[in-house]
Amino acid sequence: MLEYLENWFTHIVGSTYVWWLEIFAIVLAALILGYVLNKIILLLQKKVKNTRSVWDDALLEACRKPLVWMVWIVGINFAAGIVARLLDSPWGDLVEPINRLAVVFLLALFLVNLVQRAERNLTHSEYVAEPMDPTTVHAIGKLVRIAVVITATLIALQTMGYSVSGVLAFGGIGGLALGFAAKDLLANFFGGLTIYMDRPFAVGEWIRSPDKEIEGTVEDIGWRLTRIRTFDKRPLYIPNSVFTNIAVENPSRMWNRRVRETIGVRYQDVAQMRSIVAQVKAMLETHADIDTQQILMVNFDQFGPSSLDFFIYAFTRTTDWQQFHEIKQELLLKVADIIAEHGAEIAFPTSTVYLAGQDVPTDDEEPSDARGTA
Repeated sequence: MLEYLENWFTHIVGSTYVWWLEIFAIVLAALILGYVLNKIILLLQKKVKNTRSVWDDALLEACRKPLVWMVWIVGINFAAGIVARLLDSPWGDLVEPINRLAVVFLLALFLVNLVQRAERNLTHSEYVAEPMDPTTVHAIGKLVRIAVVITATLIALQTMGYSVSGVLAFGGIGGLALGFAAKDLLANFFGGLTIYMDRPFAVGEWIRSPDKEIEGTVEDIGWRLTRIRTFDKRPLYIPNSVFTNIAVENPSRMWNRRVRETIGVRYQDVAQMRSIVAQVKAMLETHADIDTQQILMVNFDQFGPSSLDFFIYAFTRTTDWQQFHEIKQELLLKVADIIAEHGAEIAFPTSTVYLAGQDVPTDDEEPSDARGTA
């Protein structure tokens, strides 16, 4: 090929061979070809942008830069090989190994980019009808990328003349020593792997632990650390090995939110208690935001120190924290209206004091000597 190009340029320029013109033409052709390939791929990306396929746009996005760089690197190395041959330089022997290394590197870059873009597509509804779980997809993506990088490194070492078997043997011994020296790091790694396999929580979910002061929204699950954003907006970094030894509660996966309230009325309103309880229960059973498929209870509970107490036990349909409190507020106000409709009042802590030497009033009389309120 080189001799053909040399003869062709010699024929064009005559008996005087202008070697630099050949180099210029090769480099220019490589740059133009790379530019044209870049434009073609960008045009194809626009064509497939509106499709709901996972792989077409991921494939085009992943191959664009590696393909353009490969054309440029091979073209420039080809020109450098011609220069080295004309000048009888020993550097010409490096052209082929450099091209091989470039191909290995760019192929690895293509695969890594393809995995990253496939992760994005598989977790977004604009590409798939049913997006996959982000935690699982990212875990598999990380494992695939690690495998690609390790494989590309071994191939590159083999290309450079190193024995891969020797490297693997040394890596086995070194890995054993590293395992003893970095046991905490390995514990966190396997802790992260356990999270990915068992999936007790995922990115975006609210978790808390009764064993530790951990509560917040999961932002990222890494191989060593899990980042949680607390409700006061501070980042909390937790080693993954911690989650293998503690109980974790995941409120984000609850089906309903519970309304559990105790309300007291005055002792003199005992005659109205039965009808109050019945009307409150009827109100909850017909409320649109209360899940009647779950347990629903409204019962007179106890004779309290200063009130007759009945409790409300029900579940809302929503699990949203803000919406739950709005529903709860509406329910409590309706309960207050029901109590008022029956001529009763909500009790508050009170105590009656009788002074020595005074008659204790009967049930029909109101004590007038002294009353203390808490």
